[in-house]
Amino acid sequence: MNKTLILVVEDDPSVRNLISVTLKSNDYRYVLATNGSSALSAAATHNPDIILLDLGLPDMDGVEVIKRIRGWSDVPIAVISARSEDDDKIAALDAGADDYMTKPFSVAELLARVRVMQRRRNAAVTEQAVFTNGPLSIDFAAGCAYLGEEELHLTPIEYKLLCLLARNVGKVLTHTYITQNVWGSSWDNDVASLRVFMAGLRKKLENGQGSQDYIQTHVGIGYRMNKLN
Repeated sequence: MNKTLILVVEDDPSVRNLISVTLKSNDYRYVLATNGSSALSAAATHNPDIILLDLGLPDMDGVEVIKRIRGWSDVPIAVISARSEDDDKIAALDAGADDYMTKPFSVAELLARVRVMQRRRNAAVTEQAVFTNGPLSIDFAAGCAYLGEEELHLTPIEYKLLCLLARNVGKVLTHTYITQNVWGSSWDNDVASLRVFMAGLRKKLENGQGSQDYIQTHVGIGYRMNKLN
């Protein structure tokens, strides 16, 4: 089964239904949003692999949605809009969209565009044997992490947290996303426990390097691993 999760942002019920039925019949998982504010919330909560975005939303312009998402995520975004003028396309692409489709569109074209973005994403996130970020390195195959030449002695949970942040370096991961991916749904709202484990990880990353350089806290939202030079 296809594990790709797609966020569909569309206020027109008929178009939204067409897209969702198409995705479901091709084994894609999907989340639906009908306006800009719910789209931003869904993007932060579910951390989708691809976003399909209409520009003509009832509460804000889709270009604004792209700009806000690009402030914290590089998730592939494809615009699906009735606007066909070059100025509209340029504005969306300049804001950070990866692709632009005009309505009406065929199901075959939609799936082809999704596959292209899927391939781009898979190529971008293909896991290297060793992740490096400044003096931090993670050998995924060996299950070990190092700070410079010194091995970090991490608990299993700390190591899972470190790997999750590393695989999403530069992205803000919400508390919900982290707890669901590290512990499962039963830990969905246990933010206090997450803070305890994250504090332990920070302390071990510190070691004279300054942990704040690696893990940035977004109060009330989650955490991000910064990309160091």
